Parts: sequence; structure tokens; C-alpha cells
Amino acid sequence: MIKVQQSGDSVTFAVRVHPRARRDGVSGVVGEALKLDLTVPAVEGKANEACIRFLSDLLKVPRSSITIAAGSKSRNKIIRISGASVEQVMQVLARASGQ
Repeated sequence: MIKVQQSGDSVTFAVRVHPRARRDGVSGVVGEALKLDLTVPAVEGKANEACIRFLSDLLKVPRSSITIAAGSKSRNKIIRISGASVEQVMQVLARASGQ
């Protein structure tokens, strides 16, 4: 199960990124992290940009409200979304991951 935490006016959760996948999408849950498949390579921040773009489209929030709080050079990342509620994010992530 994905662990989503509220801190102030933002929500944080963990993702595990799989770059150079066949397609963009959510492929499940790894531990307490959402597993994201991204078609772009992990070169020069392209995977980070694709991660933010994908989550923005999935959660229907502006890209400017999503930041990578930790792990910008790692496959394991902490995502921070400003102006979102835990319930809203949990519903979308649970639906996307099939839980």
C-alpha cells in the first residue's frame, strides 16, 4: 500500500521510477512506493521531467505544484504535491495501481 502523508498544505509519497520502459504508466506498488514506468532514459533530468509530467496528468494538478522533494538522481523519489489532499491523492493512486 502506498504511504501518503500530509505536511502543511502539501502531500508527499514515494515513487520508484523504471526508465526506458515500453510505455508510460503505473505498473504497481513496490513496498510503500508507487512504481512508475517511463519511456524516457534517466539522462540529464529527462526522467524527472517525465515523472512530473506523468503525475500531473494522472492527478490532474498543474505541473508547478509537483516537485521532487528527494531522490532527484535516484530511482527512488519522494514526490511533493502542493495544494492537494491525502484523500484525493490516495483515491487516484489506488485506482491507477489497481489496489
